[in-house]
Amino acid sequence: MKFILILLVLSISITNLVAQEKVMDDALPYYEVPQYPEKYTAGTVAARMVDGLGFRYRWATESLREEDLNYKPSDGARTTMETIDHILGLSRVIINATIKTPTDLTKEKVVLSYKEKRNETLGNFKRASQILMEAANVEDFKIQFISGSGKSEYPFWNNINGPIADAIWHAGQVASFRRSSGNPISPKVKFLEGKIKE
Repeated sequence: MKFILILLVLSISITNLVAQEKVMDDALPYYEVPQYPEKYTAGTVAARMVDGLGFRYRWATESLREEDLNYKPSDGARTTMETIDHILGLSRVIINATIKTPTDLTKEKVVLSYKEKRNETLGNFKRASQILMEAANVEDFKIQFISGSGKSEYPFWNNINGPIADAIWHAGQVASFRRSSGNPISPKVKFLEGKIKE
């Protein structure tokens, strides 16, 4: 009887954890791409690029298993988790440019769980998009780095062909890697429309 009671309590606990995780995942941005703005401006176009990236990243990283995170296509390649780490770093460069803060490469990196990395990355994309959406122009959103060799700065153009394009590229790698590890993206994801087919 005691054994059955323990099993029942464990079952309820696991069910509650799964439900809480689903609520947390549902609260993450980019379940779908937000409605597009009425006007084309430099800021709205840049924001839409980041939104497209956020949507792709959200679904490329949805429901990854341990074997997916450890997968790498060859000995010389990054694992999926290492690719996710790289995308997190790119998301920090993107958000830092929009909040006009240098990315300090000399700081020691904080160790985060997979879930924390995913949440931060999606949050960085969403916040950057919101700032860009409201911007009259994007000229002030320069990429700034602090490294061991000093400071460097790049115009927003480099954010487009650098971190934003690079993160899109790597989100595609995560999607490809997960297919190779036997866990493809949901067929309900419609990338052209930015919607989920229910």
